[in-house]
Amino acid sequence: MKKEKITGSTYDSRLLNRLAKYMRPYSSTFWVSVILTILLAAVAPALPLLIEHTLDNYILNGQYDGLNTMLALMILLLVLQTIIRYFHTLMTNTLGQSVIRDIRIQVFNHITNLRLKYFDNTPIGRLITRTISDLETIANIFSEGLIQIIGDLLQLVVILAVMFYTDWRLTLIVLVPMPLMIAATYVFKEAMKSAFQSVRLWIANLNTFLQEHISGMAIIQYFAREDQEMRKFEAINKEHRNAHIRANWYFSIFFPVLEIIVAIATGLLVWYGSKQIIADIISPGVVVAFIMYINMIFRPIRELIDKFNTLQMGMVSAERIFDILDTDEFTPNTGTLKDKEIKGAIEFKNVWFAYDNEKWVLKDVSFSVAPGETLALVGATGAGKSSIISILSRFYEIQKGQILLDGIDIKEYDLNFLRTNISIVLQDVFLFSDTVKNNISLNDSTIPTEKIIDAAKKVGAFDFINRLPNQFDYEVQERGATLSAGQAQLVSFIRALVHEPKILVLDEATSSIDTETEEMIQAAIDNLMDGRTAIVIAHRLSTIQKADKIIVLDKGEVKEIGSHQELLIIDGYYKKLYELQFNSTGI
Repeated sequence: MKKEKITGSTYDSRLLNRLAKYMRPYSSTFWVSVILTILLAAVAPALPLLIEHTLDNYILNGQYDGLNTMLALMILLLVLQTIIRYFHTLMTNTLGQSVIRDIRIQVFNHITNLRLKYFDNTPIGRLITRTISDLETIANIFSEGLIQIIGDLLQLVVILAVMFYTDWRLTLIVLVPMPLMIAATYVFKEAMKSAFQSVRLWIANLNTFLQEHISGMAIIQYFAREDQEMRKFEAINKEHRNAHIRANWYFSIFFPVLEIIVAIATGLLVWYGSKQIIADIISPGVVVAFIMYINMIFRPIRELIDKFNTLQMGMVSAERIFDILDTDEFTPNTGTLKDKEIKGAIEFKNVWFAYDNEKWVLKDVSFSVAPGETLALVGATGAGKSSIISILSRFYEIQKGQILLDGIDIKEYDLNFLRTNISIVLQDVFLFSDTVKNNISLNDSTIPTEKIIDAAKKVGAFDFINRLPNQFDYEVQERGATLSAGQAQLVSFIRALVHEPKILVLDEATSSIDTETEEMIQAAIDNLMDGRTAIVIAHRLSTIQKADKIIVLDKGEVKEIGSHQELLIIDGYYKKLYELQFNSTGI
C-alpha cells in the first residue's frame, strides 16, 4: 500500500480565502454569527462588574435591601448569555455544515469526472478519507475555529480594557506571567502542528488499508493470509495510536503549565491586591472581580490554543481537499458534435498507446469496422485487447495515430455523447447497492419500466428476475453479492440493451457464465448485436466464430485480420490458438 505523505502548514491565508468563497451564499448566516460573537464578548465582563458593585456597595456596607435586585440582574444576565450562546452555536454549526455540503458536492462531482488514470494511481480509501473525514475537519473551522477565535480575541480585548480602566497597576501585576504563557503557547503550537499532520496521515493510511482489504477479503481467506494481514494492520494501527498519543501528550503537558501560570497570576493578584486593600487604595470588590477576570483572560487564551489547533487541522485537510480540486487529470472535452446520428463505422489509424510513458501497449494498430459489423479481438492476456476498448471510449488518450468514428476523429465528438453511444459489458460486472431496476436504468428516469421488462425478455433474464423477492425492485447488495455471477452478467446485458447504443462492446462478457447459461443468452446476444457495430473480446473462440472480422493481437501488435475461415486457411497464430483450445476440450 502506498503511504501518504505529510503535508500542511500552520496558517495559509490563500486556503482561508478559498474557503471564504464558499461562505458567500451564506453571508447572512455568517454576519449573524459575527454579531452574536460581538455580543458575547461585550457581555463577558458584566458579571464581574455586578459582583464587584454588589460586594462593595451592599454586602460590605451592610445594605441588604438591594441584594435581591442585584441577584435578579445576575440571573437575567446569565439567561441572556445562554440564549446568545445557543444561537451562536446553532448559526456557526449551520454555516459550517452548509459550506461542507457544497464542497463535498463539488469534490464528488470533480472526482467522477477525473480520467481513469488518476484512479489507477490513487487509493480509493484515501479519496474516501478526503470526502468524509477531511471535510468534517474543515467544517470545524467554521463551527469551532475561525469565528470562535475572533470571539475569544474580542473577549480578551474587552476584558483587558475593563481591567485597565478599573486599575491599571493591578492589571499589569496580573499580566506579569504573560510572557511565560506566550512562550509556552508558541512551543505547543509548533509541536501540535506536527502531531496533527501525523494524525491525519495515519487516518488516511488506515482507511486505505481497510478499504482495500475488506474489498479483497475473499482473496485473503482463499490464501489463508489472515494472520499476515492482521500483523500489517496492527503495525498501521499502532502508528495511528502513537500519533494520537503524541498529540494528547502535548495537551497533557501544556494545560497543566497553563494552570501553573494562572495560579502565579492569581497569587500575585492576591499579594498585591491585599496590600492595596489594607492601604485603602482599592476595594475588596475590585480584587474579587479581578480574580474572575483572570479566569476570563486565561480561559480564552486556553481556548484560543484549542481553536488554533482546530484551525491547524482544518488547514491540513483543506490543503488535501484543494489538491483534489486542483487536479486537472480530465479527459479533454473539446468536441462539439453531439447531434449527429451515429452509424457505427470505426477506424484505427496507426494507433500507438501506453499507460506509462512509452511502455507501449498498442503499437501501430490499424483496422476498420463497417457499420453493423462484428469485430472480434483475440490474443493472450496483455496483448492489448481491453486497451482498444478503453481508448475507443476515450477513458485513456492515445499518444500517436488517430481513431475515427463515422470518418470523424473521436476527439471531435462531445465526450458524453460519444460514451452514451457505446455500451460496454465487462467481465467483472459492477452492480450498485440498489434495486435491479435502478442497476439497469442507472437511475435514468427517462427509461420506462416497460422497456426494461422487454429488454429482460430479449436477454432471457425475465424469468429469473421474476422469481426474485420484489422482482425488479429486488435490492441487490454491494457489487451484486446476492446474485450469482451469471445472473449479474445477465443484468449487465439488460443494462446495455436499454440504453440503445450504436456500438456494443463485450469484454469477456460470457467468461463468468456457465456453458448452459451461455447457450441460453447467445441468441439474445445475436439480437442485441443486430443492427449495431459490435466489438467482442473472448477467450472462448466458440463465441466469436460468427464475427465478420477477427483480429489477432500479440504484444500490442496486429498479427492477423480476417474471418474465422480465412484465418484457419492462413495457418498462423489464430489456427494454432484454435487447435490448442479445441483439442484440449476434445472437440
